[in-house]
Amino acid sequence: MVKADTFCKECKNNFPERYVIAFPDSKAGDAAACGDEKMKKQFRGFAKKYLESLLNRADITINGANRWDIRVMNPEFYETVLIGGSLALGETYMKGWWECEQLDEFFHRLCQLDLSRNVIKNIPEFYMKYIKPFVLNRQSRKRAFKVGEHHYNAGNDLFEHMLDSSMAYSCGYFKNTDILEEAQQEKLELICRKLHLKAGMRMLDIGCGWGSLALYAAKHYAVEVVGLTVSKEQANFAQKRCKDYPVEIELTDYRNHTGSYDAVASVGMFEHVGFKNYNVFMETVRNVLRDDGLFLLHTIGANETVFACDPWFDKYIFPNGMLPSIKQIGAAIADKFIMEDWQNMGPDYYKTLLCWYNNFKKSWKKIESGYSRSFYRMWEYYLLSCAGAFRAREMQLWQVVFSKFRRSERYDAAR
Repeated sequence: MVKADTFCKECKNNFPERYVIAFPDSKAGDAAACGDEKMKKQFRGFAKKYLESLLNRADITINGANRWDIRVMNPEFYETVLIGGSLALGETYMKGWWECEQLDEFFHRLCQLDLSRNVIKNIPEFYMKYIKPFVLNRQSRKRAFKVGEHHYNAGNDLFEHMLDSSMAYSCGYFKNTDILEEAQQEKLELICRKLHLKAGMRMLDIGCGWGSLALYAAKHYAVEVVGLTVSKEQANFAQKRCKDYPVEIELTDYRNHTGSYDAVASVGMFEHVGFKNYNVFMETVRNVLRDDGLFLLHTIGANETVFACDPWFDKYIFPNGMLPSIKQIGAAIADKFIMEDWQNMGPDYYKTLLCWYNNFKKSWKKIESGYSRSFYRMWEYYLLSCAGAFRAREMQLWQVVFSKFRRSERYDAAR
């Protein structure tokens, strides 16, 4: 660490905390904090050399000619990213400090080599990932509506232009098609078949979004559906589109809901539950699910057990979100459910995200008056960085089917 007693006398008692970072070259760190222009230049040179070496391992060249190479537009990029880590990487892109012609491929290459393990970690990032999650319940009842207000209320016009007509904001199923609209219909059909839905059944949809699954199940399987969401925009939209079907939409946290259901589905919502609440979530589902019922969990998953999401995503995209691991899900269902089926369709999310990005890019002129240029770059970074991570298999998409211990017959999973 760069220590205070190594700084010049003027800075000894008041050095900027953002420069307190693990540094192989303490002189460069000291100089940057002291503000000496000559030494700042040396610090920037060190940062540039370090990042160039790191990116070269992924066949990424700064200011290179490949589509996945990055072009640095502002030289402050180097020291800012070295010090700020992944948060700074995203923020500097939002500011236009660097460009990349094929951003998804850039992240695909980074994730393949897992370069994040080799990037110097700063204190705020360490606190965010390894201390704060254990001090606070970041997905408590009081915080439950934050992600709805921040992300899902961003504007129905944005999502209507980005998604397909089903308004399904989760991974499509591209087994038999390359068309987003068809892939989402295939996904909705697959979920209904996995749940063995039949006319007259009652289904709970936890995290119903804009009502895509609720509407599909009610329309094609003649089931009654209750959908839960923490987004006012989603609730209003879903209520209007489902008004002619036996669908009820509630603006509420899942922990506040009671009832009795033949089937329960949760699609793209478990990422907001948080590891401190996994047991409560599973217990809630178990309490409302009838003895012979089935529960389908559709969630993005992490290869390793973590306790918080990336700092940039937490700040700009999904506040208080995190991805579950197989270990965490397994521990949460112990003594509550039998795992009947576990399907991984992670590569399909890469295709889904590219479709969303293409729709977003093509439609931007129609909606840009309601958003800033910085928002465009933020959303672009969000969609394409996730696409690259899914392609590299850094993230997975799981559909898991559970039953209660009282279900005696064999379960055959649809595909």
